[in-house]
Amino acid sequence: MASNHHSRTITATEPAEPPPIGAVLAFAAMLPIAAGAIYLWIGGEAQSFLTVNMTLLWGAAILTFLAGARRGVSFRQPGGPTLSQLLTMLWVFCLGFGAIVATVWAYTLTATALEIVGYLSLAVLDPIAARNGEAPLFFASLRPIQMTIPIVALLALGVYVWQSPLFG
Repeated sequence: MASNHHSRTITATEPAEPPPIGAVLAFAAMLPIAAGAIYLWIGGEAQSFLTVNMTLLWGAAILTFLAGARRGVSFRQPGGPTLSQLLTMLWVFCLGFGAIVATVWAYTLTATALEIVGYLSLAVLDPIAARNGEAPLFFASLRPIQMTIPIVALLALGVYVWQSPLFG
């Protein structure tokens, strides 16, 4: 790595598969969303309000975190961040923040829909960004599989909320 006070040159080799600890953490972050959705269907109705809200808040927090991760990746982009990196970061952040606000205001189905759109966006946009050199190469294989967990879990949560008299 060459460096002076005004710039540096970095040469890196990037794996096509996620590092093992990265994959474990990526999937571990999705487990509370899946656990919340599963608990709604097998647990007691008395805890459903808390379960829905905690699941949605966790899902929204993860979306805002992933927006920040996308922004962090853009700092190493040769020539600075690209417009698509910035727009994706803002899109995902706004969906996550909107889901937090909707959850707090008890717009549960709106929060669920915002999160589903956010996770679907990452499942589609991150592989494209990886192929374009705007995200780690392993996002191409990791994100579609990883994002399937919250998408399916949030769909199950949404169905539960839709049919439950507690959320009407």
